[in-house]
Amino acid sequence: MTATRFALVLHPRRDVSAVVDTVVRWAKQHGAEVVVRSEDAHRVGEGVGVVEVGELAAGCAAVVSVGGDGTMLGALRMVADRPIPVLGVHLGRLGFLVEVQPAELDTALDRIAAGDFVIEPHSALRIAVGDETMVAFNDLALARQPGRGSLAASMAVNGLRYGYYRCDALVVATPSGSSAYSYAAGGPLLSPSVRGIVVTPSAAMSGISRPLVLGDGDRLRLELLDDAGSLAVEVDGNPLRDAIPGDVLDVTVQPDAGLVVRLDPDVHQQRSRVKLSLLDLPLLPEQLRELLPADIRRRFDAM
Repeated sequence: MTATRFALVLHPRRDVSAVVDTVVRWAKQHGAEVVVRSEDAHRVGEGVGVVEVGELAAGCAAVVSVGGDGTMLGALRMVADRPIPVLGVHLGRLGFLVEVQPAELDTALDRIAAGDFVIEPHSALRIAVGDETMVAFNDLALARQPGRGSLAASMAVNGLRYGYYRCDALVVATPSGSSAYSYAAGGPLLSPSVRGIVVTPSAAMSGISRPLVLGDGDRLRLELLDDAGSLAVEVDGNPLRDAIPGDVLDVTVQPDAGLVVRLDPDVHQQRSRVKLSLLDLPLLPEQLRELLPADIRRRFDAM
């Protein structure tokens, strides 16, 4: 791959200056261009071009997402209409999607420029509500808002009525999103090799109370019943709008909508399994730290 242009997507609050400086310095040394969306122009210095978000993918070898999983999901959504490789640089906390530490970035950019990486494809949900369309790489959640009623919705799959839900929240997740909200609500973990989605109710009171796994070719329709409350529509954890009785949400799957860069996929998968297992431990981070041998704790403290 010829490295002509890289796009940056930045965490909205964290200090990203050191990583930006690394990318810009690397680009100058290799005759490449760096661009950033106009919303982030004030956070970068000279030598970085500014484009509108709709043009972020144009002519780019890759997107470099600087932050955590939330930033990575946002970068994937920005280029879902024209998928290009997205590399995650880890400035977050846990991080299941991001792979590269800031100190490894120079080497990672060299490998991307040389085409020395693999692509991990991710499916996305395309959600239509009236004239509005949304994209989710982890999940769509319909969630009750305190004091504004609960969820009551009928479901149809491929045009056939399937049943109804009455619960606090309903989560529709991709395989990569099955380890997030859906998992917390009791849904199963889906292997990345499974081409499908999982529908998981949370705190079900009646109707369908078990998770349901559908294929990636299935068309899902959720229609809010007359006695539904005012619900929050959340995409990848971001509240985007309210939904009210009578609203209809149509959900389809866009395969391979996200192209995640993997430099060492086996190592990344092993780390992700460890991180996921830690989520099930009833211990705070400082309590986990106490499980480490004293000499290792001292090394961490010195970092």
